[in-house]
Amino acid sequence: MNSYLSMSDEVRQALADGKPVVALESTIISHGMPYPQNVETAMRVEQTIRDHGAVPATIAIIGGKLKAGCTAEEIEYLGKKGQAVIKASRRDLPVLVARGEDGATTVTTTMMIAAMAGIRVFATGGIGGVHRGAETTMDISADLEELAQTQVMVICAGAKSILDLGLTLEYLETKGVPVIGYGTDELPAFYTRHSGFGVDYRIDSPQELAKAFKVKQDLGLQGGMLVTNPIPEQYSMPAKVINNAIDEAIAEAQRLGIKGKKTTPFLLAKIKDITGGDSLAANIELVLNNARLAAQTAVALTKM
Repeated sequence: MNSYLSMSDEVRQALADGKPVVALESTIISHGMPYPQNVETAMRVEQTIRDHGAVPATIAIIGGKLKAGCTAEEIEYLGKKGQAVIKASRRDLPVLVARGEDGATTVTTTMMIAAMAGIRVFATGGIGGVHRGAETTMDISADLEELAQTQVMVICAGAKSILDLGLTLEYLETKGVPVIGYGTDELPAFYTRHSGFGVDYRIDSPQELAKAFKVKQDLGLQGGMLVTNPIPEQYSMPAKVINNAIDEAIAEAQRLGIKGKKTTPFLLAKIKDITGGDSLAANIELVLNNARLAAQTAVALTKM
C-alpha cells in the first residue's frame, strides 16, 4: 500500500519526529464551498492548525496518488476544479488510483489515508450518517462504517442536520463507536448547537480527549472515536431557520430525483441559497473551530 501513498516532506518529517499532525479532508474544498471561498477556507484551516502547534495534512487523491499533505498549489487546483473532481469514498479508491485520476476525499477516505500514514487526529465539518427516509432508500453514509473499523479520532460539529440524527446515533451505538460531546451533553447538529439528542459522554478538555483515545488504542479496540464540537454560539443558526431550509432543500432534491453521492453537495448548496449565504459563513466558522480543537488534542496526544 505504501507505494500508492505520497506524504509531503513536512508531514513525513513531523510523523518521524513524533510531532502532532492533523488530517483534513478535501471534499469540503471541491464540493463543500464555491471558489474562491473553498481555497481561502482551506488555507485558513491549515494556518489555524499551525497556530495551535500542529502540522496540517490536507488529504486528497491527485494523479492516482493518495496524498497525505497537499501543497498550496494542489489545494488551489482542487478548489478551481471543484465538482469536476470525483467525490471519492472507499469504493472509488481502487479505480481512481488505477486510472491515475483525481479524487476529493470524504470523511471515509480521509480516515483511511490518515490511518495509512499514521495520522490519528482528523478535523472536518460534519460527518455523514443515516439519511432521512433510509428505511426505504437504504441511504447510509460509509462514514459510519469507517468509524467502526479505522482507528482515527474524528472531530466534527456533529452529524449534518440534513440527516436522521436519531438513527445515526443508533447506528454508531450498534457499531461500538463512542460519541463524545466536547463541552456539551447534547449532540450538536452542524449549523446549530442543539439537536435534542444526547451523546455518550461529555469531555471538557483536549487532554481528556487525548487520554480517552490513547486508552482506546492501548486496549486494542477496533474503530475510531467521534468527537462532536458545537459551532461557537455567535455563529450558530436558529434551529427553526435551518430546519425549514433543510426541508425545502430535501423536497427540491426529491423533485429533481437527486440521489447518492450528489445528494449532500446539492443540499448544502441549496441551503446556502435559501439562507442567503448565512449557512456558508456558519460552515466556515465551525470548521475553524474544529481545527483548533483537533490541533490542541493532537498536541496533547503526542505528550502521552
